[in-house]
Amino acid sequence: MKIREIHAIGLRGGTPEGGWSHELKPDECVHTLLVVRTDEDLFGLGSVFSNDALVRSALEVLAPLYTGENALEPERVSEKLHQHTFWLGRGGTITHTISGIDIALWDLLGKATGQPVGRLLGGYYRDRVRPYASLLIQDPDPLAEELLHYKMQGFRAFKIGWGDFGRQSDTRDETIVRAAREAIGEDALLMVDAGGSDAFWNQGYKWALRTAQMLADYKVTWFEEPLRPDAMEDYALLRRAAPLPISSCEVLTRRQSFLPWLQTGAVDIVQPDVTKVGGLSESRRIGWFAQAYGIRLIPHGWNTAVGLTADLHLAAALSDTDLIEYKTGSPYIDEIAVDDWHLDAEGMLSIPRTPGLGLKLDVDALIKYTASEALAPELRGLLQS
Repeated sequence: MKIREIHAIGLRGGTPEGGWSHELKPDECVHTLLVVRTDEDLFGLGSVFSNDALVRSALEVLAPLYTGENALEPERVSEKLHQHTFWLGRGGTITHTISGIDIALWDLLGKATGQPVGRLLGGYYRDRVRPYASLLIQDPDPLAEELLHYKMQGFRAFKIGWGDFGRQSDTRDETIVRAAREAIGEDALLMVDAGGSDAFWNQGYKWALRTAQMLADYKVTWFEEPLRPDAMEDYALLRRAAPLPISSCEVLTRRQSFLPWLQTGAVDIVQPDVTKVGGLSESRRIGWFAQAYGIRLIPHGWNTAVGLTADLHLAAALSDTDLIEYKTGSPYIDEIAVDDWHLDAEGMLSIPRTPGLGLKLDVDALIKYTASEALAPELRGLLQS
């Protein structure tokens, strides 16, 4: 079974806010779906954390390398794409695009063999996993109201982040965290994301340590991105001194970038994004490396239904990955999948057991959030098959 062509489908019209200082607008494209099509008309789905124009340009560069390749060998094909594009730099658009190709090839392998991706990645350590509702920080009252809304939907874990956290005053930060804890109750998990990878983040080690001590008083499960994404030495110091776990690394790509962080002991929790880091192949390797250093992998998942489903399968195959991120309020997660995401009575999501990723897209919803030319009639028919 050979790769015939790859289609890129940019999502726009419902892009949620990211909490960035240069905020996203609904019509901006930061997520692009991929459809990898074979010579036997079987297809796989992938997702890329990047603009569709950039992804299409990357596909032009990569096409001579993937066209005609074996569609049932995701790790080898993905590594070939990495190895032969080193001169374009490790990371950025090329690596992000390879991430989507890799996810789609795992989907294809599962469909062709009749096996779920989680089993192909190594097996099922769990049949379900706890998603945490991930939402942006607001003023305390509307934040509490939104948290209560998702608690009523069945979520038992929550992460609040970005907004003005760390950008006004320590008093303001504590007021926000107190309101969140009171809204969700003592038994729910609460995580806080400072958003240190935002442009021109100006908080340093001393602020992070002081804030970590405050967060521990409110039983926060982990403190995410409190420092700039390249401040590895300060992260290592913070991890040793902070009274709660420290997490980071969502901006890194490929396993080679993660190794110094793991070897230095800079984080308690490492957070690769499957739609940026190199796909499921790289995420699994990073997970294995992390386990060797006593560090957990909890994936960054501010992306799409395809990315969320890939994270479910990753959680199946990694023994320490017992939480995944669920970006609340995004139509690219909630609307474009045929089946809605159903939490059970304990706030857990089932991990698919059907072949491949086990995800079917709602083409009508997809049309709503993509340019019409990206979904030609032939492609629509393929996705509906």
